[in-house]
Amino acid sequence: MAKTQLGARVDSDVAELARRRAADLGLSVGDYLARLVEDDTSGLRARSVDAAARFIDDFRDVFGEVEDTQPRPHPGTRAA
Repeated sequence: MAKTQLGARVDSDVAELARRRAADLGLSVGDYLARLVEDDTSGLRARSVDAAARFIDDFRDVFGEVEDTQPRPHPGTRAA
C-alpha cells in the first residue's frame, strides 16, 4: 500500500504523548496514528467504549461493595 504524508499541528504535550505511546507499542508515530484512525473509523473504539460501559453497569454493585471495604486515606495524605 502506498503511503501518503499528512501534516498536523498539535500541542507539544500531545505530540510527546503520541511519541511515547508509539514507542511503547513498538510503532512509528505514523503507524500509531494510522492504527488510531483505523480503530476509530472501523467502529472498534466505539464498541470498546460501549462494552466497558456495559461492564461497569453490570457490575456497579460489586465495585461499590469493594470500594466500601477499602480503607480511606487520612486527610492530607498524598498518593505516591
